[in-house]
Amino acid sequence: MPPITEVRPVSLSFRQQLFRVKPLPSDTEEKGSPLQRSIGFFQLTLIGVGGTIGTGIFFILSEAVPAAGPAVIWSFVIAGIVAGLTAICYAELAGSVPVSGSSYSYAYSTLGELPAMGVAGCLLLEYGVSGAAVAVGWSQYVNQLLENLFGFGLPVALSSSREEGGIVNLPAMILIAACASLLIRGTRESVLANTVMVLVKILGLAFFIAVAFTGWNADHFTNFTPNGFNGVMAGSGLIFFSFVGLDAVSTAGEEAKNPRRNLPIAILAALIVVTAIYVLVAVAALGAQESSRFEGQTAGLSAILETIVGASWPGTVVAAVAVLSIFSISLIVLFGQTRILFAMSRDGLAPEIFQRVSTRSKTPAANTLIVSACMALVAGLLPISFLAEMTSIGTLAAFIVVSAAVMVLRRREPGLERSFKAPLHPLIPVLSIAGCLWIVKDLRPITILVFTVWVGAVLAWYLLVGRKNSMLGRGMAADMN
Repeated sequence: MPPITEVRPVSLSFRQQLFRVKPLPSDTEEKGSPLQRSIGFFQLTLIGVGGTIGTGIFFILSEAVPAAGPAVIWSFVIAGIVAGLTAICYAELAGSVPVSGSSYSYAYSTLGELPAMGVAGCLLLEYGVSGAAVAVGWSQYVNQLLENLFGFGLPVALSSSREEGGIVNLPAMILIAACASLLIRGTRESVLANTVMVLVKILGLAFFIAVAFTGWNADHFTNFTPNGFNGVMAGSGLIFFSFVGLDAVSTAGEEAKNPRRNLPIAILAALIVVTAIYVLVAVAALGAQESSRFEGQTAGLSAILETIVGASWPGTVVAAVAVLSIFSISLIVLFGQTRILFAMSRDGLAPEIFQRVSTRSKTPAANTLIVSACMALVAGLLPISFLAEMTSIGTLAAFIVVSAAVMVLRRREPGLERSFKAPLHPLIPVLSIAGCLWIVKDLRPITILVFTVWVGAVLAWYLLVGRKNSMLGRGMAADMN
């Protein structure tokens, strides 16, 4: 009788560990989430609208118009088209993989663990920096409102970064602390507050458009592209971070009601509303004020209305709307950041504290406190121009991965249930990737360098710590033994 040879389990190679793919969640796993499903379609749509409108309109015109001139209108359109192509890809994945974590979770289920960590680095940059950028812009409108109502503003030392002549941006830090306290109270309360603030925001922007069109001057569009097509694309790069809110819808995958249906249509509905309002406000603003006056202008929409009417009250109205509505953007961005870290922690790729859920509020409270503290420091110390570009490149990189994930999942799981399918596949994902790369090439070298260093640091964390703690890796090792 031949000797019996002991069969030893074969461990995964280093390369196999890096590209191991997380199984798609089953219906049972979706229902077993500790997070509470309390967000309906309308609220999901307003998460997208609320997390987007404001970042591009209330203050980014002062950065983008000097780059593109009146052709900044085309910058918005181009950024909207690229975001739209990607939104279609997000819609397909959101209906197929309805979990927290957004494109991190999508990459983990399609491309593998190492690419997922790279995407996580992009998302942490995207959400963390955009939240800080919005908070910095918010402080400008706080000052404008204080000056209009009481005749004084906050001292520069307490409302600007060192690069802008101050010491710390205190209002920006206070805003983030307020958002954190609301999120810790509960998701239902946060969503309700966001709904009210978004509706107020839309009414305020409609008021701006109506008043701004009374000061219309077609001569402002005479020199339409002073910096040529390169200027238009540079403007798109600055503006692109304005579409980060669309991504925020997909971070609510485990707190959405009927996610396979509601997530895809909420993403697309938010995109349509956001792009339409952006273009309308940009056209009205440029028709009312010469492009040369936008550079360095703080609280720009308020200033435009004050010039048209010759009084401060319209600007006060817009400033008040901005103060209230930009709060909603910080709220949604902070929400998205915490849910991404929640998903990573549950997978063993981030410290365990980020997945702890409060038994009272059913929210990741400790996670929210840590993220808000880091975001507040960034907002208090860095200028808005640098923050805007860093958000754009993080968003673009995440969008590229989502588009690639759609093609991979179509090939690997052709029979997967998809409540929404991107049309003209693979043309839409390919065009989305090409559009994102086209915008990236026009960003400043320092932005690309800092982004590369940041993602490299996240991947180093994974290789040294996260890979060993991976829940997927532990499960596969147990199965092999």
